[in-house]
Amino acid sequence: MRVLGVDPGLTRCGLSVLDVGARGDLAPSGARPRMVAVGVVRTTSERATGDRLAYLADELDTWLDRFEPDVVAIERVYVAEHVPTVMTTAMASGLVHLAAARRGLVVHEHTPTEVKAAVTGSGRADKAQVTSMITRVLGLLEAPRPADAADALAVAICHAWRGGGSARLEQAVASERARLAAKGVGA
Repeated sequence: MRVLGVDPGLTRCGLSVLDVGARGDLAPSGARPRMVAVGVVRTTSERATGDRLAYLADELDTWLDRFEPDVVAIERVYVAEHVPTVMTTAMASGLVHLAAARRGLVVHEHTPTEVKAAVTGSGRADKAQVTSMITRVLGLLEAPRPADAADALAVAICHAWRGGGSARLEQAVASERARLAAKGVGA
């Protein structure tokens, strides 16, 4: 199974791609999950919001087309004190859902606490602990940087370990719905 992990944001959107086995915990070879790609899409607040969203949408399309994931996992937007940040993060999250839906892909949301708990065993882990565990779990020579890239990997790992069991069934259902919708059949 190939998972696209997303740490949504309009200024920095972390993206990662992991290959994991059908059970979620092992890659097809029986080895640890394998990092295929990781990166961060950046936009500047000096640009108009619409331009930033268009750029992020184009980059998401590029990643989805290039890496052809089976499922998308995204960190759920949570309520914060800084409303503008929540709004732009929600906009970025919406783009991920839209891009995935256009390809018939299922999107799974995981809370920050779920992600931390899946990767470190504690929902209260700090970013350094999460990054350290990601580096060890994936057998990386160095820690992924910046934090948004590490967070995207953590979301993908969380999904592989916690949400992978039902992902194939949900993907099959979504694919069939997309196929029927394209034919104008069903709702």
